[in-house]
Amino acid sequence: MRHVIAAMVTNEPGVLSQVAGMFAARGFNIDSLVVGRTENPEISRMTIVVNGDDAVLEQVRKQLAKLVPVVKVADYGDVSYVERDLALIQVSTAGSTPTQHRSDLIQLVNLFRAKIIDVGPDSLTIELSGTEDKLEAFIELVLPYGIIEMARTGVIAMARGSSNTSGKKTTTRRKSKAVTSKPGSDIDPSSLPPG
Repeated sequence: MRHVIAAMVTNEPGVLSQVAGMFAARGFNIDSLVVGRTENPEISRMTIVVNGDDAVLEQVRKQLAKLVPVVKVADYGDVSYVERDLALIQVSTAGSTPTQHRSDLIQLVNLFRAKIIDVGPDSLTIELSGTEDKLEAFIELVLPYGIIEMARTGVIAMARGSSNTSGKKTTTRRKSKAVTSKPGSDIDPSSLPPG
């Protein structure tokens, strides 16, 4: 079973390696891991996708919450949420009928609401965002044309609605436990956005 987890962490060096190390040490496989800044410069959001049963998910949440830089952990299993993945795909337009290849690819790009961001003599570079399923479907359709290169960001996710945390499993660290001399460690988890 696929689980999407968000972890709010203090924005400091070494946090990513601590989280990745925790997963590796316990044998959890990370399907996707994305880290980015939030509206608070002291906090970063990690969106982690793992596959496993509910016992694996519970173990992941508990282990993440134990790490010092982790301020809050939430999983999106019981709430409605939006997710996006971004891909840049360079596809070949060379072949026996390059004009037809290019035309067919442009039709696919339009159907999937993607964008052509670069045109070369024998390739198109396409930008596509959406759910993992949407990206996988597009990739499967352009595979016969020849994918030259591809880069994907991984999944980012956020709960639907404004500040709606009802039903969502969250684990927060008490403020007094998180206080250290590190910048951002005096953050009150209750002041953080949902997820």
